[in-house]
Order: sequence, then structure tokens, then C-alpha cells
Amino acid sequence: MGMPQLTNSGIGRNAAINDVIQSIALEEAALAHILNAQGEALQWILCQPCITVEEITQFQCCVHTMIEAAASFEGALQEKICCLFNRIND
Repeated sequence: MGMPQLTNSGIGRNAAINDVIQSIALEEAALAHILNAQGEALQWILCQPCITVEEITQFQCCVHTMIEAAASFEGALQEKICCLFNRIND
């Protein structure tokens, strides 16, 4: 997957709304890719023949931290979309 291309929708209120929605969608897609990569990394580490419980625990802590950060970012995106819809309804 290449880098997403943001296009300027033009000038005006509707164009600005479309741009914000597009940016939120791209951020959501990026977040999904990050979480998927974490899941694949966890699967990989669990398949290693000489892995210790301590190593699994340490890796799991890293995954947990990433998931917490993703959840926080998801909350920020939710606030962003709520603010947008509140402005649309004004």
C-alpha cells in the first residue's frame, strides 16, 4: 500500500467538511494497519521455538502499550468527528 493522496476538494464549507471526513477516514485506516501489524507480530513471537515466558510477557506489555495509545487516538478521532457534526448542525 502506498502513501494516501489527499486531494483538495475545493473552497467552501462543503469542501472543508469533505476534507475533514477524508482525513479522519485515512487516520482510521492507518490505525487499523498499526493494530494489524501488532497482531501479526504477536502471532510471530508466539511461534518462536525458544521463546521464554518472560520474553512473551515483555512483548505483551509492548503490545498493550500500543493498544492503549491506539485507544487514546481513537478517542481523539471520535472527538474530531463529533465536533465536525456539531458544527454542521449549527
